[in-house]
Amino acid sequence: MNNNNQQRGFFSNVDWVTVLLYLALCIIGWLNIRSAVFDESNPGFLDTDTQYGKQFIFIVTGLVIGTVILLLESRFLSSLAPLFYVVTVLLLILVLAIGHNVGGNQAWIDMGGGFRLQPSEFAKFSTCLLLARYLSATNVKVTDVKSFFIAGGIILLPMLLIKMQPDDGSTLVFCSLIFVLYREGLSPLFLIVVGLLITLFVTSLMFNHWYVIAAIVAATVAIVLTIKRNRPLIFKIVAGALISIAFVFVVKPLYEHGLKPHQRKRIDVVLGLTKDNKGVGYNQNQAKIAIGSGRVWGKGYLQGTQTKFSFVPEQSTDFIFCTVGEEWGFAGSVVVLGLYLFLLLRIIIIAERQRAPFSRIYAYGVASIIFFHVLINIAMATGIMPVIGIPLPFISYGGSSLWSFTILLFILLKLDSNRMGIIYG
Repeated sequence: MNNNNQQRGFFSNVDWVTVLLYLALCIIGWLNIRSAVFDESNPGFLDTDTQYGKQFIFIVTGLVIGTVILLLESRFLSSLAPLFYVVTVLLLILVLAIGHNVGGNQAWIDMGGGFRLQPSEFAKFSTCLLLARYLSATNVKVTDVKSFFIAGGIILLPMLLIKMQPDDGSTLVFCSLIFVLYREGLSPLFLIVVGLLITLFVTSLMFNHWYVIAAIVAATVAIVLTIKRNRPLIFKIVAGALISIAFVFVVKPLYEHGLKPHQRKRIDVVLGLTKDNKGVGYNQNQAKIAIGSGRVWGKGYLQGTQTKFSFVPEQSTDFIFCTVGEEWGFAGSVVVLGLYLFLLLRIIIIAERQRAPFSRIYAYGVASIIFFHVLINIAMATGIMPVIGIPLPFISYGGSSLWSFTILLFILLKLDSNRMGIIYG
């Protein structure tokens, strides 16, 4: 009797607003997957031979997984974080040996029955768990060099293994966890430096490097003249300017020898350095046409011509937002983006009300990964960023993706439901 009351208590403490947002995004995804692959000769909703039929199964099983997580003990999640991490690392190693190659990435393990498991998706929640466990430990401060490098190593290991597949999109997702370190005390200067390096990299590709160097020198002189007598700060600014100038000189060699030809072409297309609407730029060009053709209110469900005639490749997965834009229009796109924004704000609210550092740190890991996925996927579909191939959370087709995001989110819901009973760990 006590166990039943306890379980009802856990469920009553669940943040149902977040659950409803999760369900809304899953349903939107299911409907848009159906539209993306719709066949008039087979108009049913639940045919398991179709992607939308399989996605319905993934959603139902995802809800089962979420319910099981809510029934677990919260401390179980923290204590087994190292085991989860080790298992996913072993799976990432295994996929390099026996993995199934799809689209040039050896990222899937064939499970039989037409189902494939993508370990890189599950590495996201296991990395968040172990990072939260480590950073919440006593005497661990991200401002300490040792702690910073250990935390960085936790993030870097799965990144390197995923890069070997090679899956650049999933690799970059782990970079979002830098925001977790920032929330836990990492200096804002670190993020500023990273932002400046990215800016220098892009501008050095777009303009003559002498123009970029001239801009650096002019900005440095202006700042030094403003500061005047603060010699230690002037020394740091001048040193930073010299490092920036040196970086500008190595951008082109890094770009030409560090990236593969197709990766350089994708970046060139986005930066406007080249135009290739029939080659590397085809996907993004068709994606922009599809989204733009929806105008304000869209063409209507199952009425998208770009969608119906498969002009946009991978439209049920990486480019699913094109279906939203074409058939639901600007209004529908705003609704979808609004749901994501509401979800992210809700996760941050959940994070800040946690009494346990472990739960707070994990929550920010969840927010960072979901934010990065949404930002990059939509920027990719609208031509703002190069195509790197990452799914739109809860909406893109795929069992591994949906289940991993479900696990990621429901672990947070479980920790939050018991926040008053967890103070440490």
